[in-house]
This record gives sequence, structure tokens and C-alpha cells, in this order.
Amino acid sequence: MSNADTLTAPADQSQAMDQMYRLTRHIYDLSRKYYLLGRDQLLDQMAPALQPGDRVLEIGCGTARNLVGLAKRNPKVELYGLDASRQMLETAEKNLRKSGLIGRIILRPELAENLRHETTFGLREPFDALFFSYSLSIIPTWPLALEAGLANLKSGGTLYIVDFWDQGDLPAWFGKMLRGWLKKFHVAHRPELLTQLRAWEEKGLGTLTVQSVARRYAYIAKFQKR
Repeated sequence: MSNADTLTAPADQSQAMDQMYRLTRHIYDLSRKYYLLGRDQLLDQMAPALQPGDRVLEIGCGTARNLVGLAKRNPKVELYGLDASRQMLETAEKNLRKSGLIGRIILRPELAENLRHETTFGLREPFDALFFSYSLSIIPTWPLALEAGLANLKSGGTLYIVDFWDQGDLPAWFGKMLRGWLKKFHVAHRPELLTQLRAWEEKGLGTLTVQSVARRYAYIAKFQKR
């Protein structure tokens, strides 16, 4: 049975995502290559930190571009992908087939905030690592998505995020132009996201490190859960 045979997309937000990506999913990877900076940098950092048999989930996996890249960098980990859009997951499965990774990467349709490792993927144990790659900036319920990620991460595991930052070390006009352009595509810079992660650290839930990408164009955040 292929991934497609098991895909049953949830109703609400997934319908909006299907509509948004119905056509653009075919050129998504090509069109995002030049402005979703830091994705490969994140994969390069994640791959050597993972141990054989580790379970890794991407929340908002889209076309599975990142999962394919991670599989090539570390072929000994178990990879999973979650996305609200069935349309995107159909494209993802095609990409897995082209890469010879059908069965190696497990995909499921689900809203991020509804993630349950037991019921969504049939896993008895939480994930060893999970990551959000430019997905929290488009998820309207991002606080719930972030909490679901932490809840489905084992103690000692790492939550990774790469996303737009405040462009603080770039010209002011550039940041204003970028945020205005992203808004047209329902993408939002969320400074409160890092504030949430710092609050978790202050509560003793884990340890946070933040790394700038391209002069604060974007950031890579690593939150190691205690």
C-alpha cells in the first residue's frame, strides 16, 4: 500500500491549503529556492546530530523537499512528514517515488495542532527530533502547532525551526518590502515565536539557541527539550 492509499485529508484548514497550493505546488520548490534561505544549512546541522534509528518528523513538509535532503544526508534515520494539504502530499509522494524513497519516508495529512505520534503515525514513542521549515509563518494556529511539536518530542530531543526573522541587519527598506510581499501570500513574520521559545527556556522546559541566517533575514532555532 502506498502513502497515497492512506491519505485522508482533514476538512477545515486543509481545504484552504489545498486551494492555495493547487497549482503552485508544481513549481513550489523552484520558486522558493531563492528566498527560503537556511533550509539546507539546517539539514546540514541536523544530519550529523542524529543517531541511527532516530525518528524525525517535519511538520509542514510540503513537497518533501527537506525530507528527501535529510534522507540523503543521513540514511540511517526514520523520517516522517505531516502536512495539512493533501495536494501537497500528492506532490510529495511523486518526489519520493522519483528519489526511490517510497516506504522510507512516511507521510500523513493532518493539521499541525492535531499531531499525536500514537494515532497519527502509530508510534509508541515520541519523536527524537522534529522541525518546522518556513511553516510556522503560514500556520494561523502556530502557538498550538508549536505546543504539539513539543508534546510529541521525547525528553532530550531537539525541536528545530528555520523561518523569517526581522531583517534587523539589513536595510530597513528591504525588510519592509519583504514583509509586504510575504503578506500577499498569507505569510507573516512572527517575532512572538522566539519570545515563546525563550519563555519555555525560562520555565526550564529546555535550552534554546538561535543562529542568524543572512544578516537576520532568517534564523535557525534549536530547542533541546529537558
